Amino acid sequence: MTEESLQQFRQSRTCAIVPTYNNAGTVCDVVRRMQPYIADIIVVNDGSTDDTAQLLQSLGSTIEVVDYGRNRGKGYALRRGFERARQLGFDHAVTLDADGQHYPEELPIFARAIEQHPEALIVGNRKLQQQNMPGKNTFANYFSNFWFMLQTWQYLPDTQTGYRVYPLHNLHGLRWLTNRYEAELELLVAAAWHGVKLVSTPIRVYYPPREERVSHFRPFWDFARISLLNTVLCVLCVCYGWWMMLWYKFLTTRLGRKLLTFGVLTFSLLYALVYPLPAVWWRQLTHRDSELDKWRYHILLCRFFRSLLHHIPQVRVRIDNPYKETFDRPAIVICNHQSHLDLLSVLSLSPRMVALTNEWVWNFPVYKPVLRYLEYYPATEGLEQSVNNLADVVAHGYSIVIFPEGTRSADCKILKFHRGAFYLSEQLHCDIVPVYLEGPGKVLPKRDLTLQPGQITITIGQRVSADDTSAGNNYREKTRYWHRHYAAQLS
Repeated sequence: MTEESLQQFRQSRTCAIVPTYNNAGTVCDVVRRMQPYIADIIVVNDGSTDDTAQLLQSLGSTIEVVDYGRNRGKGYALRRGFERARQLGFDHAVTLDADGQHYPEELPIFARAIEQHPEALIVGNRKLQQQNMPGKNTFANYFSNFWFMLQTWQYLPDTQTGYRVYPLHNLHGLRWLTNRYEAELELLVAAAWHGVKLVSTPIRVYYPPREERVSHFRPFWDFARISLLNTVLCVLCVCYGWWMMLWYKFLTTRLGRKLLTFGVLTFSLLYALVYPLPAVWWRQLTHRDSELDKWRYHILLCRFFRSLLHHIPQVRVRIDNPYKETFDRPAIVICNHQSHLDLLSVLSLSPRMVALTNEWVWNFPVYKPVLRYLEYYPATEGLEQSVNNLADVVAHGYSIVIFPEGTRSADCKILKFHRGAFYLSEQLHCDIVPVYLEGPGKVLPKRDLTLQPGQITITIGQRVSADDTSAGNNYREKTRYWHRHYAAQLS
């Protein structure tokens, strides 16, 4: 069971986050009991004044510790833990308390729940009337459950438990998260408003006898804060929350997905090509052709594409960059081709990129001034004629994005590679950086232009030097090598 749990958490890229404040008597025991089930543990020391910091140091490098000077509250500790988990590349985070209430031995329950519901926020469900459970906790939970149901039109039997799994890519409400005890309720409400599925799973809980209990719950002040928060959330649900839930419900219909697709593609096109037209025309009229102006526009374009890609409803985006590629040196960036989202995905990685376009797009009157201003060139006019122009692009520090297949693959299988990318690499003496796309062809299929819920994974491969002959001695051999490589990598 333990080995299976470790493997499941690794495959789902899940870590554990344990916020702690003055739990010196229990935190190390909790961490040690977790380690057989989950390998990656982040402990957030929320300004403890006892021996917690020293005890965590005794655990060595087996855990990641986030430490700061003064106590800021559980909500702040969770926010810091989520930030660190994202920096480390995790997709999910299991949270549990450091006071020994939660059983680490039940982590396999959450591992299985993640496999069944990878996009959901999973909430543990305690028995609220079990022995030794404090009456104030029971009342607070029933109180919270009622207001949660009113604010979200959903019922959860236990909205106060800290034993949960958060999908880090789909985590809402962090910007306005309160710092204290009520923060976990706020995260649940924000998730429900934004269409995140909420799943409840039964768990056990241990409440020690009163004389052994360490509790930071302050009945008067915490009830007051929860009441104030619920008042604010009730106002927000009428103005914002209920309408967002209706919108996400509409997006589950085919008409809703079609309208979303039209909006994403149209808006990206208008922003990228039509919005800057007046500025481009003015520069042409005044004969102003500044490289700094072009660079600024590339930065804006990259930021826009990245924001748009990461905010498509019900579409999760993951970027893997195991070799820490920065694109600070020009290269030929090759990529498999599945969807209209492919170019959006690749150009969102760095502003130091230009793409080869279709000839009709390059010559279209509306797009023509911007594409030529940005030094995009057509892939169909004969690359031999474009080598000199593209050499200038490379000299200015930009990488060139090419899809060797030339067209989108309807079934996401790798099509025949054309030689242009590898010919350019040879002529311009540029490295090759492979980018592998998984998912765009399922999110936006070639033959069904309707955005579907799903995941897009963008993996940046290892840069291959222009002098490397392991893939072949000329561009023809490299074309065959890279075709076989992509077919094997994405099979």
